[in-house]
Parts: sequence; C-alpha cells; structure tokens
Amino acid sequence: MQTPFYLIDKAALRRNMEIVARLREASGAKALLALKCFATWSVFDLMRDYMDGTTSSSLYELHLGAEKFGGETHAYSVAWADHEIDEAVGHADKIIFNSIGQLERHGATAAGIERGLRLNPRFSTSGFDLADPARPFSRLGEWDPVKIEGALDRISGVMIHYNCENRDFALFDQQLGRIEAEFGTILQRLDWVSLGGGIHFTGADYPVDALAARLKAFSQRFGVQVYLEPGEAAITNTTTLELTVLDLLENEKKLAIVDSSIEAHMLDLLIYRESAKLPQAGDHAYQICGKSCLAGDIFGEARFAAPLQVGDRISVQDAAGYTMVKKNWFNGVKMPAIVLREEDGTLTEVRDFGYEDYRASLS
Repeated sequence: MQTPFYLIDKAALRRNMEIVARLREASGAKALLALKCFATWSVFDLMRDYMDGTTSSSLYELHLGAEKFGGETHAYSVAWADHEIDEAVGHADKIIFNSIGQLERHGATAAGIERGLRLNPRFSTSGFDLADPARPFSRLGEWDPVKIEGALDRISGVMIHYNCENRDFALFDQQLGRIEAEFGTILQRLDWVSLGGGIHFTGADYPVDALAARLKAFSQRFGVQVYLEPGEAAITNTTTLELTVLDLLENEKKLAIVDSSIEAHMLDLLIYRESAKLPQAGDHAYQICGKSCLAGDIFGEARFAAPLQVGDRISVQDAAGYTMVKKNWFNGVKMPAIVLREEDGTLTEVRDFGYEDYRASLS
C-alpha cells in the first residue's frame, strides 16, 4: 500500500484488551476508553468486547462514543457551553463537571442522569508541566474538601485524573493512599469513583494482579464502583506509522527525508520534544526528517543494517496514542491512511485521505 499510513495490528490490540479484561475481572473495576487518546472507531467492534464504554473530553468525542462504541458513556468537558449541554445530556449516562460553578449552572439540566465532579488532588505523576493537571493555578477540577462536601447532595461520584504513563505500581499505591487519607470522608459518601487514565498496566512486567487487588480494596473500603479510563494503556504497541524514504542528504550527518511530517502526523512528540521510536539496529546512522517546511520537523535518530536508499520503507513504532486524534493538514501534507492488519495477517485499508478532505477542512 502507498505510504504514509497508520497500521493497526488487531492481534496486538487484542492482547492489550485481554489484559484489560483480566484487570476488570480481578478488581471489579470498569474500563472506559479515553477517546482523547484514541478514537479510531474502525476497531471499536473488537474493543467493546473487553471494555465497558468510553469517556470523552468534548461534545464531539461524547457523540462518537455513544454512536460508535456504546456501553457506558461518560461525558466530561473542562467547560460545557450553554448550547452544548442539552445534547451532551442526551448522549451520556454520566456527566462529570469540572467545577462547582459548572455543576451549579448546568446541574438541573443534567438531573435525569448521574452527575459527577472532577476532583484535583493537587499532585500527579506527570513529568511535563504542559500536561500536569496539578500544575500551579490548575483549572482542572476542585481541590477544597469543604467546597466539595457542599456539593455532595448533587453528585454521585468523582473523577480523579492524576496519573500520566505511570509504570510504577508502588507510586500509584502511595498516591492512592494519600487520596484515601485526604478525601476519605468524601469518598465514603459516593457511589462511584473514576481514577482516570495514565496507569500503564499493559506495559511489560507491570504487576496487574497487585493493581487489581489494590483497586478492589479501595472499592470495598469506600463502597464505590471504580472506573479506569485507559487511553495509552489500551493501544500501546499496537500501531506503526509506515513511511517511505523520498530523499537523502548529508549535512555533517546523514539525513533521510520521508513522506510524512512529525508536526502533521505525530504532533504529540513535537510538543513534548520526544523522538519517535525508530529502528536502532545497525552501523548506518541517519536523522529521519519530515517533508514539511518546518525546520524542526524531525522524527529522530535511527540506525540501520544497510545504507538507506530512496524508496526504502521505515516503520515508526508505537504510533497510535495521541496521533490520529491530532493529525492535521499543516503544509497540505497528505494525511496517512488508516490500515488494519487483520488477525489472519491480511491488510485492510479502512480510510484514505485526499485533496477533497484537505479542501473541506478549510473554506
């Protein structure tokens, strides 16, 4: 198939889903796909057999989750607009307000479904200020126990999102203990608690059984239904971005230009100054560069067993999370198609993007 394209391996996706199912069964927790990370609905038919539903960050994500995934549909937004709230309530099973002010403004409209509030514990595992929900002056959730207790008659649960690619179970255990100590009087009066996403429990050697036991103990202690909102954990190591070398240059190091753009197709890596996961085996080193006009459009450093040639294929690993949901039309560079590797090994192109899509994105 013509590159560039995102290649989703359904067998790898099923392996992650089986870990999700194992955790759900052992802990009693429910798992909701975080659409802000991954919303490629062509594989929802596989994922819905292992997950309980979706959670969203906007009206359109909410609509997509209700329409294409089904199951439980949780609605969250940093701020709901007046013209959005009726439609949001129509799609949702639970609506989570970011602030008490939003609860007071829209709570009556949402009285027919379960209402929740985002709780900010004022700490997190994020190493990036840009993504830290507990950063100074954070707008993400309420933190004052007195104020939250005053709203308990209008909510049945809370969402607490404070993990970010947290691979350290001991740290998760410690921080959950801190939440129990600081907010226990609130938690014991609720019906459900979402602990958000960012727990990397599908990663290699993660102690899934220990996590399950900890979640079950938390649930039993406070008498709540626990929810998790895996995004990266659901789709990690399932997808590659397939590229082709278009040109080769040399400027103190060897440079390979490919038919893709990190700004347009893997924007999250550019934002966080991270390199793409490129081949690293061999004696021939190259900097892999995107084709947009941005000087810093660079995927990263790679090594190969033989010198690269124009026309060679390169696979960027772990390219599902925060990629397809952020792809854009910068420079008018063609968006990657979306291709599935079926479990029998065959490839199915489920979406291609052409000039008409580019034109329709503008006016």
